[in-house]
Order: sequence, then structure tokens, then C-alpha cells
Amino acid sequence: MIKYDLHSHTTHSDGQLTVEQLLLRAVEKNIDVFAITDHDTTAAIKPAHAYIQSQALPLKLINGVEISTKWESFEIHIVALNVDIDEPTLADLLTIQQQKRADRAIEIGRRLEKNGFDGIYQQAQELAQDAQITRAHYARALIARGVATTIPGVFKKYLGRAKTGYVPSDWCDMQTAIAAIHAAGGVAVIAHPGRYQMSNKWLRKLLSQFKAAGGDAMEVAQPQQAPSERQFLGELSREYDLLCSQGSDFHFPTSWLELGKNLYLPKDCRGVWQTWEGQTGDTHE
Repeated sequence: MIKYDLHSHTTHSDGQLTVEQLLLRAVEKNIDVFAITDHDTTAAIKPAHAYIQSQALPLKLINGVEISTKWESFEIHIVALNVDIDEPTLADLLTIQQQKRADRAIEIGRRLEKNGFDGIYQQAQELAQDAQITRAHYARALIARGVATTIPGVFKKYLGRAKTGYVPSDWCDMQTAIAAIHAAGGVAVIAHPGRYQMSNKWLRKLLSQFKAAGGDAMEVAQPQQAPSERQFLGELSREYDLLCSQGSDFHFPTSWLELGKNLYLPKDCRGVWQTWEGQTGDTHE
């Protein structure tokens, strides 16, 4: 049985493993087909292909990126899979998104510094190194200062909506992201639909509009997930005629989340990989 994990992050966005470390971990966890989907950047993709080739790793890499979009009052993430990362429409959109990320990071730093966290932007920048600064980098910087012990705790106190360091996003809309993904020959997948803290009515509205905008698939399976949620998302995928994806959304090793862990689709779900492999059916660990 082929083992897929189609959602992961490196140090090129808010992950904590380098490209090489992430790929070796994927091999260690017996992943067969793997996607790196950093936030609004494909900087990891070419180095990843080069490393797989140089080390002859038994791993098929799918080109990916996770694009932040704005829908109603929600920030919705759309994972692009199997894209041509050099296609101009997608590349241009990601350049715009990256500039928005940079501007937002500066404003977050300004607001936090205004509230007593001197030098926080520089500290987040050191954590990000050559990558774009994200809220996760600010969260790690604030944890290092002892204001909270977990990333969710920092968001609750400082970085979440209406908090001191919160800066509203100005991402592209779903239609723009989907059009760019399709221009690059890829598949547009709604990421982690169970995590947007919206009612079932709103979730159905989201999926309906995503499908109407040309969306192709939705993530159905993740490691930390109640069986009832996975089953419900599988039912929604059939209701809205969307293919199904699965991914760990891996950022760094923890005791509760791992590459490839507990990833399988409910019965009768159509795997998104059939769009590039002509395959259907379930996958299991």
C-alpha cells in the first residue's frame, strides 16, 4: 500500500526542519509519496529534488505550496499540489504574497514592541533565518521570553484576533489562488477544513463556493483527528464532488504529531493522487 503525506513545512516557512532533515525523516517514516507545502513559497522544492536525486532517496516528491487566502472573515489555506513552480502566474502571485507577509511581519513587530517587547522583530528574524517571518516565529520568540509555554498559548494572549500583536491579513481571494494553481497545472486543495472554527453551515458554504471557484479537493485525513470528523469530512467530499487529500501538516517533531501518522481516507473517498497517477481507493499506514 502506497503511503502518502501531502502537507508539510520546512525552515523555508514556519517549519523547524531543513529540507534535508525533513526528507530523511519522511524516508525514516516509510513515506512513499511526499509533498512539501511551505507557506506562500516554493523555495524548498528545487533543493528537495536535488537532494533526493543526490542521495537516491526512495521518495517521490510532489511539488507543493500552501497559499493563504481571504474568504468572508476567515483565513483559508489552499494547498497546491503537483504544480509547475516556474509557471509565471503562480510565481507572480507568490511574490505578491511574500511581500504581504513581509509587511505584516514588520507591523506585528511594531505593535509588540510598542507594548514592551523590545527587539522582538529582530528575535523573530533570527529564528526565521533566510525564511519569511511568520506568526509562528513570533510565537517562538515570545515563548523564549517566558510569556507562555506553548504556541497556542501565545496566540491566545498576543497573536490571535483582537490581541496586541494581531495584524489583519490581506491575502488574495480563493478564486485568484485557484486560477494560479490551475495555470501551473496543479490541483487546488482546501487545507484542514475542520480547523477553521466555523459551523457546519458555514463549512458547507465554504466548500460550495470553493467548488464553484474551480477547487478540486479537500483534506480529509490528518493525524490528530476524531474518527467522526474524518468520516464527516469524507461525506462532505462526496457531497461537493471533491477529491480527498491527506497530510500531517508537519512543522516539527512532537509526541502527538508525526509524518505519515494515522493517515488514511474513509471508504469510498477518491484520492487526489489519481489526478497525477490514475489511482483510486483508500490508503492506510
